[in-house]
Amino acid sequence: MRVLIMGGTRFIGVYLTQILTQQGHEVVLFNRGNKPAPEGIQQIHGDRKNPQELRETLAGQQFDAVFDNNGRELSDTQPLVELFKDQVQHFVYVSSAGVYLKSEQMPHIEGDAVDPQSRHKGKHETEAYLAQHGLPWTSVRPVYIYGPGNYNDLEAWFFDRIVRDRPIPIPYDGTHITQLGHVKDLASAMAAILGNETANSQIYNISGERYVTFKGLALACAEAAGKSPDSLELVYFNPKKFDFGKRKAFPLRVQHFFTDIHKAKTQLNWQPEYDLVGGLKDSFKHDYLASGRDKAEIDFSVDEQILASR
Repeated sequence: MRVLIMGGTRFIGVYLTQILTQQGHEVVLFNRGNKPAPEGIQQIHGDRKNPQELRETLAGQQFDAVFDNNGRELSDTQPLVELFKDQVQHFVYVSSAGVYLKSEQMPHIEGDAVDPQSRHKGKHETEAYLAQHGLPWTSVRPVYIYGPGNYNDLEAWFFDRIVRDRPIPIPYDGTHITQLGHVKDLASAMAAILGNETANSQIYNISGERYVTFKGLALACAEAAGKSPDSLELVYFNPKKFDFGKRKAFPLRVQHFFTDIHKAKTQLNWQPEYDLVGGLKDSFKHDYLASGRDKAEIDFSVDEQILASR
């Protein structure tokens, strides 16, 4: 297949490009050209936020499949659908498990209600649009994505404190349950959608197999970094007692947030490769240490605000 990936030079797209090319697909990337494409991969430069530029740049191109990795609002994706709806065999959209309405019954499954006020509501609006426009489509809903190349402070937030032997602030008593999925596992699930007719018009939760508490995540990050979990100093705090302004005191939403992934495993014949500690070791070695972040200057002012209140 000739495949278009929106983005492709950061995080998800890097892994997806590798997997698809290994499978023999011809991959073309569309992005602003801020980072070079891998050797041998065609790159089309343009700004998807400019619909006219996107249409003009991609007009006349033929693709069998499109992976929209970075569309956040319906206006990001609609021009792509209008261009390719009559030619593509599959349109794969990266949504988010953040669209789900907070619930007392967990884990989230694909038919659960969505939150119309979610900051990810543009992604659900895009899913609804895809369902109405007659092209073969599939949406994936990751929970938290981690792994080498992660540009969101997630595992690195914990590593910053662990390698410097600093206390780790944890909201409340650390028993909120969450879920992380390795970026390579997400990319392999996305690649498994191609040629799978069962996946047409379906939504799949994609993440790791196990759930973990906030405390458990801190301990797993310590193990991945080669530190004894017993050496950690965990400082529990009540976020409601502080005014942090726009600064984040913790990298995860403070609620139970995890999904069931059995539908994806069954219908996509997919299995996550990484357990949590193994994936965190991959990220620590090949990203955190490799980038030199362990020696970088880190702003711990929010931590100090929490620690000073003890």
